[in-house]
Amino acid sequence: MTEVPPPLLEARKLVKTFPGRRGGRAVDEVSLIVRRGEALGLVGESGSGKSTTARCIAGLLRPDSGRVLVEGQEVTSPRARRRGRRRVQMVFQDPYSSLNPRMTVADLVGEGLYVHGIEPDRARRRDRVVELLETVGLDSGHLDRYPRSFSGGQRQRIAIARALSVGPDLLICDEPVSSLDVSVQAQVLDLFADLRETLGLALLFIAHDLAVVHHLCGRVAVMNAGRVVEQGERDQIYRSPGHPYTRSLLDAVPVPDPAVERARAAARGWDGPGAQSAEQQKEGEGL
Repeated sequence: MTEVPPPLLEARKLVKTFPGRRGGRAVDEVSLIVRRGEALGLVGESGSGKSTTARCIAGLLRPDSGRVLVEGQEVTSPRARRRGRRRVQMVFQDPYSSLNPRMTVADLVGEGLYVHGIEPDRARRRDRVVELLETVGLDSGHLDRYPRSFSGGQRQRIAIARALSVGPDLLICDEPVSSLDVSVQAQVLDLFADLRETLGLALLFIAHDLAVVHHLCGRVAVMNAGRVVEQGERDQIYRSPGHPYTRSLLDAVPVPDPAVERARAAARGWDGPGAQSAEQQKEGEGL
């Protein structure tokens, strides 16, 4: 019998509590699996615990209990955390605050190469930074510029290049397009899809926009009040959600079809235009 390889990433019963937090734990026994090369979407409303879970997995927060394993190796302990950070990198939500404004692009992207001893030679490190910028759709002309001279979409590309610099196996993307213009969002999402295909990267993609997750991810986990309430294959969850909270999230997704919106409103028992009968709708339309 062929031995099944371990998951690339496995989070086991993570718990994180902040002092004084109302409602208890921010993360309450969360377990997730991400396999090599796949994209898992982690969805839920603001405050559901998505970002705290991501920071625990990335080693930016230490969980109160639970374990994080990369290909079966524990990375939760302080000694193992540095090793794990090379394999698991994070792209943050706000590209305006995640980049040091006093550092040039060459220094921002090349810092990981230096800190982790991947490329100590300055000239070769600069060449590698150019390669990384080209990978994300930028070029060598951006090397000596500062973050303030870039648009939001360009800054997020720089942040992605920085995350890629240490050769990770997994990118944790914490709502990386939510602060960008709609026209730019699609470009950055396409970039993530290309990186996954060309580099074999796995993605843990955090979002509150279910349309974004549907576009990019093959599996979905739904969080509410610090817990994962449902997870499974994307199409199964979107077509036939098993948990009431998942259904409420899907019902909240805007649909540009008035007939669909009216049917949704009627099913929810709302009073208002969306709940009008067919006869009332015809009268209002002069039919």
